[in-house]
Amino acid sequence: MRTRESTVETVPARSGLQRVLDAVERAGNKVPHPVIIFLALIALIIILSAVFQAAGTEVTFEQAQLGSDQVETVTVQAQSLLDADGIRFIFTSAVANFNGFGVVGVILVAMIGVGLAEEVGLIGAFIKRLVKVTPARFVTFSIVLLGVLSSIATDAGYLVLIPLAAAVFYSLGRHPLAGLAAAFAGVGGGFAVNILITPVDGMLAEITNESIVDPANHVSITGNLFFGIVSTLLVTIVATILTEKVVEPRLGPYRADEAPASDDPEVGPAPAPASGDLTGQERNGLRWAFWGLLGCLVLVLALSLPPDAPLRNPETGSLIEQSPLLNSIIFLILLFFFVMGLCYGRGAGTVKSSMDVINPMTKTISNLSGLIFLLLVISQFIAYFNYSNLGTIVAVNMADSLESANLSTVWLIIGLIAMTAVIDIFIGGVVPKWAIFAPVFVPLFIQLGISPDLAMAAYRVGDSPVNVATPLMPYFALIVIFAERYRRKVGVGSIISLMLPYTVALLITWSALLVVWYLLGIPLGPGGSIYLD
Repeated sequence: MRTRESTVETVPARSGLQRVLDAVERAGNKVPHPVIIFLALIALIIILSAVFQAAGTEVTFEQAQLGSDQVETVTVQAQSLLDADGIRFIFTSAVANFNGFGVVGVILVAMIGVGLAEEVGLIGAFIKRLVKVTPARFVTFSIVLLGVLSSIATDAGYLVLIPLAAAVFYSLGRHPLAGLAAAFAGVGGGFAVNILITPVDGMLAEITNESIVDPANHVSITGNLFFGIVSTLLVTIVATILTEKVVEPRLGPYRADEAPASDDPEVGPAPAPASGDLTGQERNGLRWAFWGLLGCLVLVLALSLPPDAPLRNPETGSLIEQSPLLNSIIFLILLFFFVMGLCYGRGAGTVKSSMDVINPMTKTISNLSGLIFLLLVISQFIAYFNYSNLGTIVAVNMADSLESANLSTVWLIIGLIAMTAVIDIFIGGVVPKWAIFAPVFVPLFIQLGISPDLAMAAYRVGDSPVNVATPLMPYFALIVIFAERYRRKVGVGSIISLMLPYTVALLITWSALLVVWYLLGIPLGPGGSIYLD
C-alpha cells in the first residue's frame, strides 16, 4: 500500500543572530516616522541645552585650526535654546539652516543627471551588460570594493553606487536589499580608507600636524597609505562574507509581494529585472553613451592636465589637495550622467524631443519631495545641536577621561577607536571630530614614543563602521528611500538591523588588524612609522 508523501514545507529554524536582528528590526520599525523622530530630538535638545546651561556646564580644550600653525585654547559653554539669544536663533535661522545643509544640494544636483539616465533606459541597459560580463561569484566583492574606492569622489557612492547595486542584485534574482547593504557597507563603512590618496587624507594630516609642536614629528599625507590599502581589502572581504553568509540568508529570496505598488507616487516602482540579451536599440544606445562618456572625459582631462588648467589648485597646482577638480565631483556626476543619458536616449530612440529630457528630470525631483521635507527637519536638528555645544562637551569629556585613564598603548588604541565610534553616532563627518580629538591624542601618543600616524589610523577605524547604522548620518534617510523601491514599509529599524552586523564585524576585525599591526611594528605608510625615531 502506497502512502501519500507529505507536502508540508519545513521552515528552517532562525539562528540566534537572525532572531536578534529580527527583534532590532521590529523594535526599530515601531518607532514613528523619521520626521517625528527628529522633531522629538529637536525638543529634547532644546530642553537639555537649557538644563546644561543652567548648570554652568563648560569644557576647555586645545583645538587645531585648519590653515594655521597655532593650536588655540578654547572654552565652550552649553548654550540654551530657550533664552533670548536661543529663541532668536530658532526663529531667524530656519532658512539659513536648510540652505547651509549641503546634503540637500548634493542630492538634488546629482540625482537630476542620474534620474535622466535611469528614465531613458541607460541604467537598465548598463546593468544587463554588467551582469553579462561579471562572474556571479564576484558581484558582491566588486560592489563592496567599488563602494570603498568611491570615497575618492566623496559622496558619489551614496548617490550612484548604492541604488545601482540594489538594481544589479535584483537583476540577478538576488534580494535587492542585500545589494543595497553591500554597497552601503563599502561606501559608508570603509569611507575613511582607500588604496589611493583622497581628500580625507589631506584634511586629517593637516589637522594632525597643527596639533604637533615639533615639526620633526609631522605626518605625511601618505602616512597611513599601507594601512589604508590593507584596510580596503579587509573591509571588502568582511562585508562580502557578511552579505552572502548573514544578510542575504536572513532576507531570503525576494518575493514579488514585497515590492511597493507600482503607482506609489512617493517611491515609484522598482526597476524591471534586467535579464536577457541586449536589444539592438539598447546596444546602439550604449554605443552612443560610450561616445558621450569619452567626450566628457576628454573635456575634464583638458581642463585638468595642463599645468595651469582651471581645475587645478590655483595656488599649488595640485589635482588632489583642495583642487577644483575634486570639489566639482557632484557637478561632474550631473554632467556625465546627463550627457550619457542624452546620448543613450538618442541612440536607443527613447529621447525624441526636448520634453523627453525635461520630464524625466522633473519626475526625479518630484519623487524626492518626501526626502526633501525630511532633510528640512534634519537640518534644523543639526543646527540646534551645534548651537547648544552639547556634542562638543560630550566629546571633550570622553577624550579627557580616556587621557587620564593611564592606559597601555594597546588599550589606548582600542579606547580611541571605541570613543570615536560612540561619538560618530551623534556627530557625523570625519573632520569635525578629529579637530577636537587630535590636540588631545596626538601629543599623548608622542609622549608614549608612538607616531601620530598611529593615532590617525585608530581614528579612521573608529570613524567609519558606525556610519551605516546611525540614523543621524545625513544620507541615512536617502538609503531608506532607495530601499522603499523594493520593499513596502521599510523603516529605520529595517536599515539598522540590516547594517548592524557590518558595524559590529568591521569594528572588531578592523581594530584587531590595527592592534596586530602595532604589535608587529609594521610601517603604516611611506614615512608613516609606528614608533618615533
